[in-house]
Amino acid sequence: MARHAGHSLSEYQALRAMMESGTATAAARRLGLTQSAVSRAVASLEARTGRILFEREAGRLRPTAEAIRLNRRLDSLFEALDRIDAPPTAVRETLRLIAPPSLAHRFLVSLVTGFLKANPHFFVSLEVNTSDEVIRGLVEDRFDLGIIRVEMSRAGLRMIPYRVSSVVCAMASDHPLSSLETISPSDLDGHRMIALTHRHARRAQLDKILLEAGAHPEIVAEVSTTFAAMDLAKEGLGVSVVNPFPAVHYRGSEMTFRPFDVPMIYRSYFAVSDQRPLPRIARAFIRHVRLNTPTDPFSEKA
Repeated sequence: MARHAGHSLSEYQALRAMMESGTATAAARRLGLTQSAVSRAVASLEARTGRILFEREAGRLRPTAEAIRLNRRLDSLFEALDRIDAPPTAVRETLRLIAPPSLAHRFLVSLVTGFLKANPHFFVSLEVNTSDEVIRGLVEDRFDLGIIRVEMSRAGLRMIPYRVSSVVCAMASDHPLSSLETISPSDLDGHRMIALTHRHARRAQLDKILLEAGAHPEIVAEVSTTFAAMDLAKEGLGVSVVNPFPAVHYRGSEMTFRPFDVPMIYRSYFAVSDQRPLPRIARAFIRHVRLNTPTDPFSEKA
C-alpha cells in the first residue's frame, strides 16, 4: 500500500477506541460517530501507514501486532491530551524573601506566619542575612523582595519607603535614666554605654553629637548589631542608642525605651529590582506587612 505523510488525530482516536472497545460499533458509540466513520478512519490509517491493523476472524476484527505496537506508541500522545483537558491545577507561588536579623527574627516571622495562614496557596522562602547581602541577592535575582533598615543607593534597585523611626535610648527597666521622659546627650555623661562598631555610619554621627554636647559616656562594649546592643542593655550592662523599630514591638515589656533628643531619623524600606516586574506574591506581601505592622510611639508609616 502507498504510504502518505502527515498525522490524523481522528484516525488515532478511532484506532484506540477500536483497541479498547473491541468492535467498530462500540468504538463508534464511544466516539459519538457512526460505525462507517470509524471504519473509514481505520482504513485511512492503514493506507497512510502501509500497515494492516485489523484482521477479520470469525466475524470479529482482531488487532494485529502492528496495531498493538502503534497503539502503545500513542500512549504518550493521549496522556498529553488528558493533561491538557484536565482541570487546571493551582500554581503554588513562591516569595523569595530576604531580610537582616533585626527585622527577620520575631517581627517578620510573625508577619510571614499571618500571611501564609491567610494565603495557604502561597509559599515563602525566607533568608536571614546582612543588609549588604540583601542588596546583593536582589541584584543577582536570587530574591524577589528584601526589607532593610539602611538607606542604600544601588543601580538596578528600587527602594519603597516602609517606616520612619526616631532614635531611642534602650536600657534595663531599673536603669537610673529610665525615670526620665526624654534623654538628652548630656544625660549620658558618665553612664556606661554599649555602642555599635565604627563600621556603622550612625556611630560617627552619635560620637559627633556627644562630643558637641560635652558628654563622655563610658563605652563598655562595642557590637555589630542592634540586637546585641539591646540584649546587653537588657542585661543591665548600660545604655544603647538604637533604632527602636521593630524591636520595641517585642521588647517593650522586657526593657525601657526612651526618646533620645537628637536629630537622628531611621528609615526602613522594601527593596525590589527595577529590572524585573514585581511578582504578584511580593505585592501581596507588601500590602500584608503595611496593614499588619502594629503601631508604636517611635515609628510611623513612611
